[in-house]
Parts: sequence; C-alpha cells; structure tokens
Amino acid sequence: MPASNQSAILLLQCPDRHGIVSGVAGLLASFDCNIVQSAQFADEEAAQFFMRVVFSLPASSDRSDIEDAITPLAKRFHMTWRIYDPEAPVRTAILVSKPDHCLLDLLHRVDRRELNLSVAAVISNHTSPKRIADNYGAHFEHLPITPETKPQQEARLIDLLKKNDVELIVLARYMQVLSEDLCKQLSGNAINIHHSFLPSFKGAKPYHQAHKKGVKLIGATAHFVTPDLDEGPIIEQKAERVDHTMSPDDLVRIGRDVERRSLAEAVRLYAERRVLLNGTKTVILR
Repeated sequence: MPASNQSAILLLQCPDRHGIVSGVAGLLASFDCNIVQSAQFADEEAAQFFMRVVFSLPASSDRSDIEDAITPLAKRFHMTWRIYDPEAPVRTAILVSKPDHCLLDLLHRVDRRELNLSVAAVISNHTSPKRIADNYGAHFEHLPITPETKPQQEARLIDLLKKNDVELIVLARYMQVLSEDLCKQLSGNAINIHHSFLPSFKGAKPYHQAHKKGVKLIGATAHFVTPDLDEGPIIEQKAERVDHTMSPDDLVRIGRDVERRSLAEAVRLYAERRVLLNGTKTVILR
C-alpha cells in the first residue's frame, strides 16, 4: 500500500438507491485511497441513505482533487456531502448562564484533548463564568440580555460567531430561549443540554418535580436546537437510577453529572463528524 501522511472523513446523505457504496469506494480507490473505517445506514421509512467514511490519502494526492471528482458522483446520487480534516479542531462557542458545571466539564475535556475543539469564545449573560473561562485561557464575552435588548444582543451574538469563524455552538446550561430566527440560523450546528429526558418535567425545579413523583430514573438529553423549545433532534441521552432514600439535593447532584456526560458525548460525536440530521431525528454513525 502506498505511503500516506494524511486522512479525511467523508460524510454524506442522499436518497437511498443501489450503487452508492460501490460508487464511493470506487472513486476513492481510483485515487489510491485506503478506506480505514466505513459506516452506513439506510432508513427505509424515509428512503434516505447515510454514510461516514474515514480514508487515508497517498502523499501524492490532493484532497481538492478528490472533492472535484466527487461532484459528478454527488450530482448523480443527489448527495449532500462534505469532506473533513479529522485533525482540525472544531471552532466552537460555549454559551452559558450561572450554572457552570457543563462549562467546566467541556473546558476541562478540551484542555485534556478529549474533545477536538477550539473554543473561540465563552459567551454569557452573566459575569460569573468569566473566572472559569480565564482559568482555561478562553476568551470571554459578556452579553447581558433583557426582553427589551434581546434582538440587539442576538444580533451581537451572530456577529461574534461570524467574526470568530464559529461552526459549533454549545448551550451549556444557557438559560435563555433563543428566538425563532436565531434557531433557524444555527440549525444543525447548535447543541443544547436538557435537564431530563424528553419529554420531561417542564417548568421550574424539574428535579423537585421528579422527586415528588418518586421517579426511579433521572436523565439528561443533548439535542439540536430548533424553534420548538426542547423538541430538537436528539443526539445523546443518559440516565442514572435513583430511589426513595434520596433527597432533591441528591437528585440535583446526580443530575448535574448526567448533564455533563450527556453534553460532552454529544459534542464528541459532532466533533468526530458522526452526526447526521434525519428529519426530526439524528443518525449517529459510530
């Protein structure tokens, strides 16, 4: 096999039909690429096909040549596709309010290189997260929001994201409801963490509501942001068993840990280019 010194990820989706896998494999073979990993899924109900291919390129190959060659193949199969560099950190902005456990966890994982992110900014409607951002060397932006200033502040937020070339927006317990227009602009690139399974106990003090109901499991849901509050396509869910001996404070403590782990896993899956939207659901190609 020819020596190679670079790798790439091809992520695609298209209407399901015969010949997609062989077409992709044949094209990569024509460039002497070696397929290292391949995962695919055909949704029979939606008649959609999803594929993730990790491949290595010979030193003599240029990724742009492969991208040019894929264009006619993509046209033939009506593909939506993109080739990613797996080594390139995903430019990310973390939005947070006063609860800081998810922010701390994400920054720690980035610092430990467990998440392949480049944190362009930590953005908050409060000043308290600045200390955490400073400790990890992350740029901090304070964007206080009131009902009267919300449109102007969302415009400032969009401007910050564009100036910093941000791809991924993580709502790490950001206690503000985004406008419908902003949700549409961030579609497919904004991940939120919800403090329970969806559907869930809505309103204030969800863990206290769960405690009164005597729940045996508490969980958290990481999902894409949509204009329909807490109804976006789900990326990751985790749960922990609880019982009658536990207080509401115990549930809060356990719940925070589940939130951290669920959000971190969703972000990891996104950063590794494993997540594809499928209508109101997601396809996770592991």
